Amino acid sequence: MPHFVIDCSQNILNLKSPEEIMQAVYDTAEATALFDVGDIKVRINPFQYYNIGNTKDDFIHIFANIMEGRTTAQKSNLSHKIIGQLKILFPEVPILSINIRDFEKATYCNKSMV
Repeated sequence: MPHFVIDCSQNILNLKSPEEIMQAVYDTAEATALFDVGDIKVRINPFQYYNIGNTKDDFIHIFANIMEGRTTAQKSNLSHKIIGQLKILFPEVPILSINIRDFEKATYCNKSMV
């Protein structure tokens, strides 16, 4: 159920493969035991055109969308674990960040629910 959408500068893909980056996020999220095995979804969007404070600094930002019900402490741990792993993979990248948003159970719908 959780969706991790990775936005990054195009150059990030010259440092590590998309598969390696996505797998690192997947494995780290799975290791928290907050999600059912096999439910985690990870996508990556590299950007050729971007402006960060009038620089072309490399960046990785993850938008994590998860079903409501986890505590603030659990979400904080998830954020810190993922950024910690990215910091190991990309020590030279100046901008590594994540934010977590909750899906509402009442308004969430997918194909199997219709």
